[in-house]
Amino acid sequence: MQHEKILVLDFGGQYNQLIARRVRELNVYCEVHPSTMSIEKIKEFNPKGIIFTGGPNSVYLKDSPLIDKEIFNLNIPILGICYGSQLMAHLLGGKVSKARVSEYGKTELRILGDSKLFDDCHRLTTVWMSHTDNIEKAPKDFVITSNTANCPVASMEDPNKKLYAVQFHPEVMHTVEGQLMLKNFVTLICGCKGDWQMADFVKQNIKDLKEKIKDGKVLCALSGGVDSSVAAVLLSKAIGKQLTCVFVDHGLLRKNEANEVENVFGPNGPYKLNFIKVDASERFYKKLKSVTEPEKKRKIIGEEFIRVFEDEAKKIGHVDYLVQGTIYPDVIESGLGKSAVIKSHHNVGGLPSVVDFKEIIEPLRLLFKDEVRKVGLELGIPSNLVYRQPFPGPGLGIRIIGEVTKEKVRIVQEADYIYREELAKAGIDKNLGQYFAALTNMQSVGVMGDERTYEYAIALRAVNTSDFMTADWARIPFDVMDIISRRIVNEVKGVNRVLYDFTSKPPATIEFE
Repeated sequence: MQHEKILVLDFGGQYNQLIARRVRELNVYCEVHPSTMSIEKIKEFNPKGIIFTGGPNSVYLKDSPLIDKEIFNLNIPILGICYGSQLMAHLLGGKVSKARVSEYGKTELRILGDSKLFDDCHRLTTVWMSHTDNIEKAPKDFVITSNTANCPVASMEDPNKKLYAVQFHPEVMHTVEGQLMLKNFVTLICGCKGDWQMADFVKQNIKDLKEKIKDGKVLCALSGGVDSSVAAVLLSKAIGKQLTCVFVDHGLLRKNEANEVENVFGPNGPYKLNFIKVDASERFYKKLKSVTEPEKKRKIIGEEFIRVFEDEAKKIGHVDYLVQGTIYPDVIESGLGKSAVIKSHHNVGGLPSVVDFKEIIEPLRLLFKDEVRKVGLELGIPSNLVYRQPFPGPGLGIRIIGEVTKEKVRIVQEADYIYREELAKAGIDKNLGQYFAALTNMQSVGVMGDERTYEYAIALRAVNTSDFMTADWARIPFDVMDIISRRIVNEVKGVNRVLYDFTSKPPATIEFE
């Protein structure tokens, strides 16, 4: 990909994906790679700048992740963030030690002197700290450019070697001028002009897909969600009738969803795709019987998806490639290098080790959710489809805590339908990032018609987010929630209690499992 690129080297930080997201907001292409990436691979990647992420380790302890010091001789600008700043100090002759006072949360930063990194920033600004170690002594030739009440080296730099380090996290929204700081690094220091445009991505992707696939046959895993829909239309633009889209109804869809997907992508829909609908619900229910552990459910659903596609491919004849709508957060959350596995996404960590296809193609693998939507609009997909509510591949299987049964699926389908219907009536659905009903595994005592009940509790979830890597719980008016709660309890058999999830991401994930 012939674009300006920034390389993010991951040292296990929880915000690594946010750094990439913020850089891409500047129209500069960016990828996250493990900190173990070799110097040869870094040269091959040819970045205009490198960012070291934060991480949970102490650089002075045994087995903490380090990096080849040769990276500092590549004449490529480097920005170290949190652990990344301490790593830079440690490797270049400074001293890192336990902080006298740990800093967590919003902190006032005092900027000292002039620095390109802080160009146009206020001399006093608010940043987000999260550290127990700090840089006690900066390396030779480094200048301290900011401090806080408890952190003597909140940032440092050697501008001659284009090395910059900050103890705080500029990528999080709580650092008020963080995006400006990242912009200064990417544009003023690295010299990027910002040539990462979705129109270019679409043209290049279609060209690459044509060259790769040639006259091969392709099977697309189409769920009807935003990601797989965009992937399907992108492939159809590249190879036309060589593409067959398979929609698997695994019995874990939202109410009426199977028919809605067929109406859009089926033979009578606007895209005229080769479309096959497979009712595999009994097959999935059987596999999920008595399974309660979330990761196991995800992996079972992921493998069964692949097996269904393999079966359909055999009916079609020889198929060379399988296409999936995997996006970047799926990849990162499923584990990158030595980073933590948050959860195995059905189309990443849930894949079986052997599949009966030449290769799996994931054309959206390096895009965030809002970037996928932009691609959809570039492809001419109507905005009502592009901005459709996200729905995970494992479906209601991860919105039902514990074992999945037909009865539980019915309960959550009905409750979710009411929830979405009332939010639409209130005119607030379009202002929300994602919202859904989930079925808890909790039953509790209630009273209906003067009789005791012992039934399930439904949990409602709504969040606001742009990139789906972080999210804040949505403030839905109580009068709307009152209507939703009363309708669910009165209309959905098996429910006598409605709860609302007030947790943001992090620490929670958006989905329940």
